[in-house]
Amino acid sequence: MSNSFKNPLSIPVLGICAYSGTGKTTLLRQLIPSLAEQGIRVAVVKHAHHDFDVDVPGKDSYEVRKAGAKQVLVASHVRWALMTEAPCEGDPQLTHLLSQIEVDKVDMVLVEGFKKLTLPKIELHRAAHGQPFIYQNDNNILAIACCQDTLLPQEIQRLDLNNVQQICDFVTSYVNNWQAPALKLPLTPACGCDVADSKSLSVCQGVEKILSYVEPITAAEPVALDELNARVLATDAVSPVNVPQHTNSAMDGYAFALADPMPERFTLVGEVMAGYQYAGKIQAGQAVKIMTGAPVPEGADTVQPREMAHEEQGYVRFDGPISLGQHVRQAGEDIAKGAVALNANQRLGPAEQGLLASLGFAELAVIRRPKIAIFSTGDEVCEPGQALKPSCIYDSNRFTVKSMAKKLGCDVIDLGIIEDSEAALAAALLKGAAQADVIISSGGVSVGDADYIKTVLEQVGQINFWRINMRPGRPLAFGQIDNKLFFGLPGNPVAVMVSFLQFVQPALRKLAGESQWQNRLIPAISDVALRSRKGRTEFTRGIYQLGDDGRLHVKTTGAQGSGMLSSMVKGNCLIVIDEHDDAIEVGAQVYIQPFADLL
Repeated sequence: MSNSFKNPLSIPVLGICAYSGTGKTTLLRQLIPSLAEQGIRVAVVKHAHHDFDVDVPGKDSYEVRKAGAKQVLVASHVRWALMTEAPCEGDPQLTHLLSQIEVDKVDMVLVEGFKKLTLPKIELHRAAHGQPFIYQNDNNILAIACCQDTLLPQEIQRLDLNNVQQICDFVTSYVNNWQAPALKLPLTPACGCDVADSKSLSVCQGVEKILSYVEPITAAEPVALDELNARVLATDAVSPVNVPQHTNSAMDGYAFALADPMPERFTLVGEVMAGYQYAGKIQAGQAVKIMTGAPVPEGADTVQPREMAHEEQGYVRFDGPISLGQHVRQAGEDIAKGAVALNANQRLGPAEQGLLASLGFAELAVIRRPKIAIFSTGDEVCEPGQALKPSCIYDSNRFTVKSMAKKLGCDVIDLGIIEDSEAALAAALLKGAAQADVIISSGGVSVGDADYIKTVLEQVGQINFWRINMRPGRPLAFGQIDNKLFFGLPGNPVAVMVSFLQFVQPALRKLAGESQWQNRLIPAISDVALRSRKGRTEFTRGIYQLGDDGRLHVKTTGAQGSGMLSSMVKGNCLIVIDEHDDAIEVGAQVYIQPFADLL
């Protein structure tokens, strides 16, 4: 079995490793319910070192499998299970097993076994067993859960093997802080040349080189709460209050102090509505009627829902099980006073605005908006609303680029349509550099005699590259004019939008101070066969939806001409075909890039 491992999923994978008899399965039986209480849905992959059956001899599923069926899928209204006969030499491949997980139904995968693989792991250890530590030969061990008799150096985190909540907290923190790696496209041009000597770059190379030239804006300004949408925080937003501000009821019901033994009935001593509070202290055997959100009175620690209670003549009786603290939201359990509610360099949207409003913020400091100057080139391009000249087309690119830039919170300067002459283009580039942080043009970057952008840019600034191994959108100019960024996008409408998504978007987000953003790529099942050419990345317009199997499925929008804007209107994503692939078969996994952020 190869020791190398690469997580193929968009959710975290964490191993539980130990020598036999240490208690891996026992821990999992306790840990999984604790994680479920934290809202974390868990899938488990278990490595067995022997042959095993998962169905019962005599049952139909068992008999048809033993008769020679390679796969048997058994389904009921409760669960379904797929049994696959796949004999192999050595151990099964974990990456293949993980690809069978339905990632939209779980939040993480725990792997029991596979201790030789380089996946992140928690090691279990009992001193009484006399076994050596695994972590001494495995740099992927994040922590060791052990007994009190185990002696550990301070260099590795120690967890109490008998404290399931502590281990649960560690796993929860790992899941919450885990970030899916960006889909890494190949880092070498198709020709195999070194980057420095090649005029043609992979998509990943292009993005990395562009971002190396981007210096984030640091200037900040105070902005009112109502105007914060799409802005980027300049400093941490620290909560001035607890959220919730008071310990309160999560249900309409009755608040009381849980006692052992429980009285048969409680005396009703008052009622608490939301926005008010009970003035006294609840004594043993007393209860108050309470509304959702109302502060829990002093002395009370538990709430029983109204539908599980019977009120009569000043008393209330409770049905069903009751646990200490149930249906009580503690003050500050969401956000504690003095805690960071939102981190600096985070882009704000409706949810963030609502959160800030709940904390009482009327305004916050945000990073200055990037200024973007945009123009189109070409004597064949006409302004919408004017009479269309013979052999000409209406300018659509300028309007799609302006719209996408505005959605990213940029201030847009429209320089219009620039005629095909070196003097006019030079003047437009210099004007844009004087007024804006970024200049974006469309058209004029191919190899035609009248394509002047590259020539003019070399005269007034610097050009860095202009060929990308991708389709659509191979011609792409990037450079600087007086330290201002310049993007020369292709002329075809679809190519403009695809190039903006891949190259301009990450640059503008970094420029605006959005430091942690990554292009969102989601795995899906292809319902159609896809073809490409090795050596380039293909961006196919697609339509994704949730299938009957609970997984995301995708198909193309049809014809894929780079001038067909209707394909972008019909689609809701791009299907990304890596430059190492020339074919994607029906049923294979692909990555999709949803339009949701900008289109």
